[in-house]
Amino acid sequence: MAEVITGDDPQTLVSTDWLAAHFNDPDLRIIDASYYLAEMNRDAKAEYDAGHIPGARFFDIDDISDARSELPHMVAPVEKFMSRMRAMGVGDGHQVVVYDGRGVFSAARVWWNFRLMGKTDVAVLDGGLPKWVAEGRPVEDMPPIIRDRHMTVQRQAHLVKDVTQVASASKLGDWQIVDARAPARFRGEEPETRPGLRAGRIPNSKNVHYASLFKPDGTMKEGDALRAAFEAGGVDLDKRIITTCGSGVTAAILMLGLTRLGHQDVSLYDGSWSEWGQFEQLKVETG
Repeated sequence: MAEVITGDDPQTLVSTDWLAAHFNDPDLRIIDASYYLAEMNRDAKAEYDAGHIPGARFFDIDDISDARSELPHMVAPVEKFMSRMRAMGVGDGHQVVVYDGRGVFSAARVWWNFRLMGKTDVAVLDGGLPKWVAEGRPVEDMPPIIRDRHMTVQRQAHLVKDVTQVASASKLGDWQIVDARAPARFRGEEPETRPGLRAGRIPNSKNVHYASLFKPDGTMKEGDALRAAFEAGGVDLDKRIITTCGSGVTAAILMLGLTRLGHQDVSLYDGSWSEWGQFEQLKVETG
């Protein structure tokens, strides 16, 4: 375990005050990574067009993904990610701050995506757009001025796991599998919203609902309070961890929290329950 991170950190999490103080830095790039599930009845791109933090680029999680996969928003191939970032004017030497319209939700997925591609000078905006707006800070509906910028990508394979690796971890117990879904879904008491998916969880997994990592104001807990959220789910913070969820979005919130706690051996199951839940040959636990 590395040192626990508290306060503003440009590689994990920054406050709205930090962003306001660095707003005019020439190498700052802000990304709106808002994403909503179908049942939320919200249009992320339409909301971005109506009002976003000035200068923010829109990161479409479904578009910047692997089009060859039938699973939702699987991580994009390196070449596609590089191309999209160049078109967004995000590249080498930039400090990136990612936010979303829920507080801290899909922004964590994009933070992890950048880290997977080897870019570490990326932080999530703590409290996201809701906190920024509540504080009376500016938004605009104008598209940003974009200039191409090359991004050097070095994929960090240790930050992602596939179904075969997760199945092995479930059987052998050499990694802890930590599920970010709500307890009722984890126990199989609530049906899955995606058609064709069984209810339940990966055998031998633990449950830490992503919402338990946040304070009432929507910002992430720190230090002992953050550690307690994981320990309440039976997680041993001295052991290796694979995070999972419904489709790889909220699993990244757990990874963000674990990284803040100094945990350096964390990986994300990209397919998550959208993949595991559809294959009858993979065992499922309930209760």
